[in-house]
Amino acid sequence: MHHYRVSFFLFLFLFMVCPDLSAQNSAVSIAKVKELTKESCDYLDQTNYEKSLKKSGIALKYAFDLKNDTLISRNYNIIGINFHDLGEIEKAIFFYRKALFYAERSNIVSLKMMITSNLGNLHFFEKKMYKEGIAYYKESLKFGQQEKYLKEVAITNLNIVWSYFKVENYKAGLPYLNYINAHQNDLKGKSDDIALNFLNGMYWSSVNDTAKANMYFSKAVSASKSTEDKQDLSFAHLEYSKFLNKIGKYKQAYDNLLMYNTITGELYNETKLKKASIAGLNLELDEYKRQIEKIENEKTSQSQSLKKSRIIVILFILISFIFLFLIITLIKNIRFKKKHNLELLEAKEIAEEASLLKTQFISTISHELRTPLYGVVGITNMLLEEHKELSESEHLSALKFSARYLLSLVNDILQINKIEENKVVLESLAFNMCDEITMIKNSLSFLAQKNNNNFNIEIDEEIPEYLIGDKLRLAQILINLVSNALKFTKDGQVDIIIKIDKIEGSFYHLDFLIKDNGVGIAAVDQNKIFEKFVQVGRKDEDYQGTGLGLSIVKRLLGLFGSSIKLESDLGKGTAFSFKIPFEYNTLKTQKIIEDIEVDLTSNEIYKILIVEDNLINQLVTKKIIEKNNYVCKVVDDGFAALKILEKEHFDLILMDINMPLMNGFETTKRIRLEGVKTPIVALTAFDKDEITDEAVSAGMNDIIVKPFEPVKLFKILNYLITEAKKAG
Repeated sequence: MHHYRVSFFLFLFLFMVCPDLSAQNSAVSIAKVKELTKESCDYLDQTNYEKSLKKSGIALKYAFDLKNDTLISRNYNIIGINFHDLGEIEKAIFFYRKALFYAERSNIVSLKMMITSNLGNLHFFEKKMYKEGIAYYKESLKFGQQEKYLKEVAITNLNIVWSYFKVENYKAGLPYLNYINAHQNDLKGKSDDIALNFLNGMYWSSVNDTAKANMYFSKAVSASKSTEDKQDLSFAHLEYSKFLNKIGKYKQAYDNLLMYNTITGELYNETKLKKASIAGLNLELDEYKRQIEKIENEKTSQSQSLKKSRIIVILFILISFIFLFLIITLIKNIRFKKKHNLELLEAKEIAEEASLLKTQFISTISHELRTPLYGVVGITNMLLEEHKELSESEHLSALKFSARYLLSLVNDILQINKIEENKVVLESLAFNMCDEITMIKNSLSFLAQKNNNNFNIEIDEEIPEYLIGDKLRLAQILINLVSNALKFTKDGQVDIIIKIDKIEGSFYHLDFLIKDNGVGIAAVDQNKIFEKFVQVGRKDEDYQGTGLGLSIVKRLLGLFGSSIKLESDLGKGTAFSFKIPFEYNTLKTQKIIEDIEVDLTSNEIYKILIVEDNLINQLVTKKIIEKNNYVCKVVDDGFAALKILEKEHFDLILMDINMPLMNGFETTKRIRLEGVKTPIVALTAFDKDEITDEAVSAGMNDIIVKPFEPVKLFKILNYLITEAKKAG
């Protein structure tokens, strides 16, 4: 079935209602091309293909002269429709695609809709590529979402209905038919009434409603025989004939079939086709001629470029000689410097090796210190819990304090080393500023009481409740500065003041001030205090820390893109200030809060396996575990762990890393090879960042660094065990 009348009518509409042609030459020239285009379209409606092709060929030439993409596209489309009607499918596709190319350049929506719809007609009805055809129709609909394209949308819907009904998919075509019935005023034309009526007839015939089907078919074929669009009328007779044959009215069916053949014969007169083919061939020759002219123009352009290239080559040779002279001079300098550079390279390699050795040394020392510290802190806590009468013992308090001091020293050294090696990355966490400052105040209250200091906090009320940023690094900065202020102030006051400096978009720039009325810092010492291990005003009997605190503060602020300011007078006090931007975004904050892991607690008694070679650490870890009503077993090495796992099931395994015979990583790998899916947590004195990659590749589920807070341990245990039970 052919139904190009939809395309013809749409083209006429576009020509008459779209005034946005680009006036690139004189108004008379464009008017002439418009007139030729209209004449070509009129001849096409009359199925006079010979004259239509000749007129559109002349119009196309003028349109190219004017460089008017819209007129070029429209005439290419008319030529495509001519070939489409004549059954020259590949030629029609060629010209349709050219039309669509120039329509895209001119960005005329109605024109793009019409050409895409024509491609749909061709693929569906001629090439029998039904899916591709309907896809083109739906693509055409996407272009016309605006209200001013209601007519084009209605026509495209008509084509889609026709396509679905062609393959007898009446259910799929019904929504589009309903749309046209509701918007038939948008069609505005008798030719469209013919198509709409016999499509309605086809639908009611498909659902066996004979009365309605006959009514619509009768309307379709009753149109005047003088109608310009005889194709729709021919199809109306054809479909009516099928319907009449279906209901047993064979005489009437035969009469309508004769009408279809008569009209079709008139449309495809042999003489017209012969003349049109000759005109079409001439048009193709004109297209090839245009391509040859384009190639010749390109050759001329290339010839001119070649002349320019010769000049460039000569200049290049001259410049090359100059560069050669400079290179010879440079070689002499390079040879002179080469020896010196080799010495620098050797020095660089020595420095890098020293840096690596330093990192390895710090890692080893921290591990060797943390292991006994875990035992000291653990046993001290056990003594205080089991012997309440010793809670007032100065000796035990001193022991616990000393262990925590040593642990703080190890952490400070590791922190400064990480910053220097660019291993610290800021995190985005949601936090409440008031809560964070209150926790800092509470953790340092013992120091304030020791030196009889007042602790004052002022926080701007305009600061949002929740901000986004690295609260852990902020806490490190404030704890270092506030603890210094409390140490060097006696019977005085320490203030933490936080105000809004400025607001830029979603970022609040906060101004932090930490000041005291303590001993102060002499002007001569103020440039030294941010260096590593430097302390000023220290007395032998005082505890003044490691000398790393302010160095860490300065480097952490550098990560925030900030710097610290110092104002101090000897004997009057000290003030440190800095600015940090934090993001305020309620949606992000809600997302971060939702993503925080919930502490899953359980009343169940779980069975834990501890793999640890150090006897003291075995004792401490076992006591902590059993104190919380967990069942616990301890083995000394990896081989013993593999053996016991063959006989017993455990809910979780705590695995030491640094063990003799077989380390924790290798033990974990072998456990996983045996098919054991029990969660395994590394319980180690190594820094977490140093072993994370190897722990994950070995099959470990998490890492806890000794010494640890028991609350953190049981949070991880409960979470991993619960998740494992869900997965099981």
